[in-house]
Amino acid sequence: MAELATIARPYAEALYEVAKTQDVKAWAQQLDVLALVAGDAELRQFADNPKVSAEQVFEVIAAAAKLPLAAGVQNFVREVVANGKLAALPAMVGQFHALANAADGVADAQIFSAFPIDDAQLADVLGSLEKRFGRKLEAHVSLEPSLIGGIRVVVGDEVLDTSVKARLERMKVALTA
Repeated sequence: MAELATIARPYAEALYEVAKTQDVKAWAQQLDVLALVAGDAELRQFADNPKVSAEQVFEVIAAAAKLPLAAGVQNFVREVVANGKLAALPAMVGQFHALANAADGVADAQIFSAFPIDDAQLADVLGSLEKRFGRKLEAHVSLEPSLIGGIRVVVGDEVLDTSVKARLERMKVALTA
């Protein structure tokens, strides 16, 4: 994991510097799709085939993305493929988002919930979390039934766990101590 982050950082920084001069949000959307495409094991196996050219790999990726790519994004993907770093593309995109969010004063909040959260509930939760963490948050909600109830929130390296599962664990520790 640390190796991927080390590989991804300079690519993400260079990509962000170019994206700042263009449309960062449009690039971010395109990069999200490309990260999903690059995460496919069959595509990576195809890309690793020595009989396949970098341009052929790019064409497959562009076709799989099913959306028009900005010229700068196309150049970036071509460079990543040519350098054999396709496996690191999702990490590059993640670091790109972190740089863009930091510039906007926004942080990603991964919210794990035992039950689905509707828009009104999410707005209330986000309001409370933004006060708690002291910054604007962009929420990504995932269902995790094992929490039993409540939510667990991860913002950067901070975790706020108000789930029933966490409370039961704390009670278990207190009773066995």
